[in-house]
Amino acid sequence: MYNILVVDDEREITDAIEIYLKNQNYYVFKAYDGQEALEIFEREDIHLVIMDIMMPRLDGTNATLRMREKSNVPIIMLSAKSEDMDKIWGLNVGADDYITKPFNPMELLARVNSCLRRYTSYSNALTSKENVIKIGGIILKDDSKEVLVDGDVIKITPLEYRILYLLMSNPNRVFSIEEIYEKVWKEPAYNPDTVTVHIRRIREKIEINPKEPKYLKVVWGIGYKFEQQS
Repeated sequence: MYNILVVDDEREITDAIEIYLKNQNYYVFKAYDGQEALEIFEREDIHLVIMDIMMPRLDGTNATLRMREKSNVPIIMLSAKSEDMDKIWGLNVGADDYITKPFNPMELLARVNSCLRRYTSYSNALTSKENVIKIGGIILKDDSKEVLVDGDVIKITPLEYRILYLLMSNPNRVFSIEEIYEKVWKEPAYNPDTVTVHIRRIREKIEINPKEPKYLKVVWGIGYKFEQQS
């Protein structure tokens, strides 16, 4: 059974989400601000977090940043705001997905199930046969799910790793945003714009100058590729 932490200062919302999740046989922990969420997160074995953005004491973005210091569990941002910048900010601080209020319960459950499938697949793959990809100064070790840049291990989320693995496994091949989403998220491209945000985060971690990337390049009007180095 998976343990899901639902964080929102509106008790009606946490209670409603709890009902939806329990009907799917998930175990639910509830918190009403970011600080309480961190306390539960430290104490319990949490497999996924549904995190509201605007909350008292400690908001969702700062709570997410602190969770990301210690864990790669999936985090779905929940917000009443639907502007693109709010979504991008949530993804930039470490969220895996987002959904806006008011939300469709079936959509929320679909996103929860999808995130858990990806996370479980990533965790199980830790025991897979060694597979190392090296392009220039970037080394990807699939056995340990590590990425090294010029010899130094970098911190990378499961989604970032899967995107990087896809592109590095197919050097010089151009993937559209929709292709990347469908291959990495393993679902139809509901939110392909999230790919752009994750690509930006990967560049910040592997490129010397993210604005003039050496490896992860955009092909305007088509998509992205990881360029083979001569």
